[in-house]
Amino acid sequence: VISMGLISLPIMLRYGYDRRVASGVIAASGTLAQIIPPSLVLIVMADQLNRSVGDMYTGAFIPGLLLSCLYAGYIFLVSTFIPSAAPGLPLEAQTLRDKNQKPLHARILGAIAAAGFAYLIATGSLPGLTAGFLPGAAGMAVWGAAAFILLYFVLSGAAQLLTPSLFIVLALAIFAAIELMNTTSVKFGADYVVLAMSATVGLAFVVAVINRVFKLGLLSRLAEQVVFVMVPPLALIFLVLGTIFIGVATPTEGGAMGSVGALLLALGRGRLKFDLLRQATYSTAKLSAFVLFILIGARVFSLTFYGVSGHHWVEELLTSLPGGQAGFLIAVNALVFVLAFFLDYFELAFIIIPLLGPAADKLGIDLIWFGVILAVNMQTSFMHPPFGFALFFLRSVAPKVPYLDRVTGKRMEPVTTGQIYWGAVPFVVIQLIMVALVIIFPGMVTHYKSGGVQLDQGAVKEQFDNLMPGSNEAPPPPELKF
Repeated sequence: VISMGLISLPIMLRYGYDRRVASGVIAASGTLAQIIPPSLVLIVMADQLNRSVGDMYTGAFIPGLLLSCLYAGYIFLVSTFIPSAAPGLPLEAQTLRDKNQKPLHARILGAIAAAGFAYLIATGSLPGLTAGFLPGAAGMAVWGAAAFILLYFVLSGAAQLLTPSLFIVLALAIFAAIELMNTTSVKFGADYVVLAMSATVGLAFVVAVINRVFKLGLLSRLAEQVVFVMVPPLALIFLVLGTIFIGVATPTEGGAMGSVGALLLALGRGRLKFDLLRQATYSTAKLSAFVLFILIGARVFSLTFYGVSGHHWVEELLTSLPGGQAGFLIAVNALVFVLAFFLDYFELAFIIIPLLGPAADKLGIDLIWFGVILAVNMQTSFMHPPFGFALFFLRSVAPKVPYLDRVTGKRMEPVTTGQIYWGAVPFVVIQLIMVALVIIFPGMVTHYKSGGVQLDQGAVKEQFDNLMPGSNEAPPPPELKF
């Protein structure tokens, strides 16, 4: 949020964006990191629910993607019906685009490519995606429309950075790669997404290198800069997230490889300095101490609460709510939403989740599904006052007094706290809509079960208990559930 507030907010204000829209977009986009892997809060959620981090990541992927589509859809509606709130950049500001590419032609190419990829998604050519959300014609229509809206913005923008011939070649190559992967045994899921994204990034990097070495002029200056700047961080993300998804490394090992990779990138760019390393270590220590003390306080509270059998009372209260699973989920989400006004994500996770998890398990609710629902709900704690961290971060970097823009020389008015708060309201509503969608369509989360063999954790625990000293013989292996 701070980075985007420093980089993007002044540009949007310079070209006449509505301050509420600009503030809301920056704050909301910053909170997407809490629901899209590799999210630290998803790791905490998986730990508190005693579930696999990989399963939690896989289950949260489609809701995170759909939430991004809903955000993009909202901006599309605002820019369509209130064009003054999100005007396009003037031609003189587009200095790094391909000057031979006309905007209309770029939009047409982007629309054609977006329609093609939306067709792949709507017809189920990306295995498991349509069925994971809403099967049948309704699922095809919803996924197709959402994919077209999101991809249109991305691809029409990309078409302005590439020559028409290169854009068409790359689009056809990606289209063919998807169809080729569909002929393999790789199903849609973590492995599919990681491999597809890695192949796409690798292809872009190869094209950029060939373009620079042979001076072919296939890319605009901006496109070439973006590739060489973005590929190393994306490779670092793959080193952390990809290895966890594929199953090569645990979250701890993935984090360690990410740290080593970050040091190597800094060394390669000549930016590895002692002061920078000391600052990063100090920030990590502060964050770790912050989480540790919350954990200690939550544990003290839990032990006291458990000592008076409070957890049994809460479990009986929640499981006796009218409406069964639906009534439980509605009541719990309403409670969590209210508490999120006063507690941050980590406090909620360490205090509330251990009380809600047993009740959800007793009602037969899949805990990965339950965790993703709560993760999306708790995401609102970053967005609404009085303790929305994303709002505070943006307030710290947004202009508080009038200033002169360095490019245009115009006098710019400040961004008020009220504008930041009101700008976040539509995105909080979208997040609540996303909570309802995850509840109504659990398949978008529970598709993680199709990834392989699932173990009954209760049976595994029983077998380990029987293997403890005092047991006369080793028990038979636990039953596997497919």
